[in-house]
Amino acid sequence: MFIIDAHLDLATNAISLNRDLTKSVGSIREKEKQLGWTDTQDRGHGTVALPELRKGNVGLVVATIISRYSAGGNPLPTLNLPGWHSPEQAFAYGQAQLAWYKVMEDVGEMVQITSWPQLQHHIDLWADSDVANTKKPIGYILSLEGADSIINFRYLEKYHAQGLRAIGPAHFGPGRYAAGTHADGSGLTAIGKELLREMDRLKIILDATHLTDKGFFEALNIFNGVVWASHQNCRALVPGERQFSDDQIKLIIERDGVIGGALDTWMLYPDFEMGKNDPKALGINLEKLVDHFDHICQLAGNCMHIGFGTDLDGLFGTEQTPYDMDTIADIVKFEEILARRGYTREDMNNIYCDNWLRIIKKAWM
Repeated sequence: MFIIDAHLDLATNAISLNRDLTKSVGSIREKEKQLGWTDTQDRGHGTVALPELRKGNVGLVVATIISRYSAGGNPLPTLNLPGWHSPEQAFAYGQAQLAWYKVMEDVGEMVQITSWPQLQHHIDLWADSDVANTKKPIGYILSLEGADSIINFRYLEKYHAQGLRAIGPAHFGPGRYAAGTHADGSGLTAIGKELLREMDRLKIILDATHLTDKGFFEALNIFNGVVWASHQNCRALVPGERQFSDDQIKLIIERDGVIGGALDTWMLYPDFEMGKNDPKALGINLEKLVDHFDHICQLAGNCMHIGFGTDLDGLFGTEQTPYDMDTIADIVKFEEILARRGYTREDMNNIYCDNWLRIIKKAWM
């Protein structure tokens, strides 16, 4: 089964965390343990690398650039890197991450997807059983997680020319275009509202993940194009402003959007304490994500609005993932869980890839 993961921070791991993602997860873990690295909680516990994506049949990812601006140097959560002190610095750092993706293309590890014909060709390649998965490039659709590095709209044009096809205006805390997680009560800025209009013009997909409640409703009132939430779970099951309320989920459904289920245990278990709680001791397994899928399907009356946006390399590792998942290759375990829950083969196809393909086609055709 061809699988799409709608949210991975590959370049952040490669550039910020100095991980050679062409190596296996096991070798990356061992290297970090040998070096004694402890700068982030996931050192020696990572779950994502290109070989494991191939093992799990994850042939297409929405891959991010993350580059924050913060006049006060507000750091990325759990990462010892400050927000850049100017948008110009943020853009330059974003270009460093983009350069990594381009090098991965040069060596045949990845391929950027920017159009529907390209995507169809890529899917055909992955369907060819005569070609081993080890010989197939991982397709990626480029997305910005947080829009801070867009210096002005001329730079939005630059990004688009470089293949950018989705933007999440917010990330954590205050932002130039929108407030994000932990900045509840604030919404879009004036230039954030204008950004959405420019995104509409360029047919760039809006990623509603990380928007505050206020910003979410403002954004969907302004933006007319395709909307998804690449890595987002349900507030009804795990309280907190990082999750979507039922009203937000219903609005995404009304817009024919898709919500990507995230595998961060902080988003799967109420009051999970990062760096303290043990997922196994708390019984946090892969079933927990399917609880969120079930909830969205009940609100929708069908399975057309869910998919995977695992965020498995989002600055956490096995210390903060379901205990029955070792690497992203284990995403195939959901087949058995979904079947046991009563999902049909057609449902599984929709969840693994077809729901994402439907709205990508709508954005690009």
